[in-house]
Amino acid sequence: MRKLVLLAALALPLTAFAQDREPILLDIAQSHILPSYARLADTAQVLSETAKADCAPNSDALRAAYADAFDSWISVSHMRFGPSEVDDRAFSLAFWPDTKGFTPRALSRLIDDNDNAVQTAAEFAETSVAGRGFFALEQMLYDPAFADQGSAEYRCDLIRAIAADIAANATAIDTDWQTYAQSLTRTGENSRYRNDDEAMQEMFKALSTGLEFTADTRLGRPLGSFERPRPKRAEARRSARSLRHVELSLIALQDLALRLSADHPDVTEDFQAAFDRAIQRAQSLGDPNFAGVSTPEGRFRVEALQQTVSDIRRIANTQLGPALGIGAGFNSLDGD
Repeated sequence: MRKLVLLAALALPLTAFAQDREPILLDIAQSHILPSYARLADTAQVLSETAKADCAPNSDALRAAYADAFDSWISVSHMRFGPSEVDDRAFSLAFWPDTKGFTPRALSRLIDDNDNAVQTAAEFAETSVAGRGFFALEQMLYDPAFADQGSAEYRCDLIRAIAADIAANATAIDTDWQTYAQSLTRTGENSRYRNDDEAMQEMFKALSTGLEFTADTRLGRPLGSFERPRPKRAEARRSARSLRHVELSLIALQDLALRLSADHPDVTEDFQAAFDRAIQRAQSLGDPNFAGVSTPEGRFRVEALQQTVSDIRRIANTQLGPALGIGAGFNSLDGD
């Protein structure tokens, strides 16, 4: 009897869950992950080519290309596993939050030293991640502190080096995902997961951690405390993208949540309503860099948005997790 019970327990993930999960995992890979990373690679390449043609910080074309590529990254940044983690690629694309101000120091050091690393892609890839990626480029394009530092020629070379580095990392992630996507299912060659349950847990982690990051970091950092709001801690505030990142993240996470809950219509319905409320609230906020948190009214509106994101997290943890067979003890930050 004991042997039969053990066999039944071992068979459960392979029968009750795996057959249902494989189509969902394939759908997420083919319709959510791969197109998003392909778009990132395409827009990052446009950014690099635009910087080659016009490296002026106030160039409308360059800023537009930067915005398009940054949009693409935010829309897939919750997928922080696999190819995006190789060689610190994700950090190289987006070193934030920068709690100790490493990015401006890294940029200043490159400029003051007239560092030749900007001349070759391989050498620049070996420099500090704090001086690379979208947040470093944001400071070069939007921070007046760098408008006159060093020579105009070197600043141009640095902008082009950062843009080219972004494109290289985005292309590498996209290329590797073409192969890595096959490992998300039991039938994929060289699968990195023991079964579909483990792969599904990775997807759930991406959703849960993405919601947590948006609520606690993208919104929580500028909110600070009532006595001491911190608007200058908002993500990408110099380019007034802070609120946009929240909106883009919610739209991407909604797509992932609805695909994960495809076999559970009641959970899907709750997700749809909760995400719609949060996205609508973000779109109507009208505070692009969260400067309004310094006023009681502005703070209340951002707190209300944060609460709607917390409502979505609750659905994920109390409804989707159990529906997928993911235990209540699962921690989105460490995967335990």
